Amino acid sequence: MSPAVSSPPRIIRIASRKSDLALVQTKWVQEQLQKHFPDRTFEVHTMSTQGDKILDVALAKIGDKGLFTKELELGMINQETDFAVHSLKDLPTRLPEGLVLGCVTERENPADALVVHEKFKDKQLETLPEGAVVGTSSLRRLAQLRHRFPYLTFKDIRGNLNTRLAKLDAGEFDAIILAVAGLQRLGMSDRIHQVIPAEISLHAVGQGALGIECRSDDPEVLSLIKVLEHIPTAQRCYAERAFLRELEGGCQVPIGVNTVIEGEQLVLTGVVASLDGQRLVKDSITGNATDAEQLGTQLAQTLREQGAAEILAEIFAEVGR
Repeated sequence: MSPAVSSPPRIIRIASRKSDLALVQTKWVQEQLQKHFPDRTFEVHTMSTQGDKILDVALAKIGDKGLFTKELELGMINQETDFAVHSLKDLPTRLPEGLVLGCVTERENPADALVVHEKFKDKQLETLPEGAVVGTSSLRRLAQLRHRFPYLTFKDIRGNLNTRLAKLDAGEFDAIILAVAGLQRLGMSDRIHQVIPAEISLHAVGQGALGIECRSDDPEVLSLIKVLEHIPTAQRCYAERAFLRELEGGCQVPIGVNTVIEGEQLVLTGVVASLDGQRLVKDSITGNATDAEQLGTQLAQTLREQGAAEILAEIFAEVGR
C-alpha cells in the first residue's frame, strides 16, 4: 500500500490597497510571515478602494467610515482573500459581521509631522507667518491646529503621500501635515521638518500601527498572524478604538488621542474639538493596561459629560453621517 500523499499547505492571500505606502506596509507583513513560516506561501492581491478613487472631494464630505477598507473587506467575505493589512487609523471601529481585527503590529511614532516648503525651512508651526497656507485632509488636525494657530490659513489636500509632497514643492502650499509613520516607512524621514508635540495636536486613533483584519471563522490565519502581535501597541490601540467607538466617530471627525504605557498602567488622553477650533474638550484617564477597552469607554463618557456630545452633534449635522 503506497503512503498517503499530504496536500501542500494552503496559499494565504493578502489583500492590500495599491498605494505606495499600503504596499510597503503589506510587503513588510508578508516578509515577516515568510520568515516565521518558510514553508508557507503568502501572496499579495492589490485593489483600489473608494477613498483611492475619489480624489477631488474632501474626505469629510464623502462621509463614509469605510473609505479605505470596504473593498478589501468584501474580498475576504467572498473568500477571494484571507486577510487584509490596513493602516489601523483607516479601519472603522465597527467591523462587518464575520470579520475581526486579528492582530496589531508594533507601532511606529504615531505623531503628526510638519513638512514645509523650501522658503519656510527656518520655520516651525509656531513661527509660520500669518496667512501661511497649511494643507491637511484631516478634520482632527484642522480643528486642533485652528485652536492653537487661528491666524494660519488651512486648505484641504488630497492624494497619496507623494502627490501631496509634489503639491507642496510646487508652491500650492506653504506647509502640509502628514503622519510621521508614513514618511518613515517610505524612507522619507528627511522630509520631517517638525514632529508636532501632543500638547499641540493629539494623533489619530491607531495612527502608526498596522491592523490585520481577517475572517473570524478562520483559525489557521488567526494563528499565523498572531506572531506579529505587539501586546503593548495592541493595548494602546484597543483603548483608543474603544474611545472612538463610544463617541461614534469615524476617521473624519476631530477626535484625537494619545496613549502611554507606564509599567502596568495605561494613560489615555482624548480630545474632541469643534471644526472652527473655538471649543475643545480634553481629559485623561489612567488604569491597568489589561482594562484598555474599558478605559477608552470611560474616558469617552467623561468627555461627553464635559461637552463633547454637543460638539459632535453639531459636526455630524454639518458634515453628515
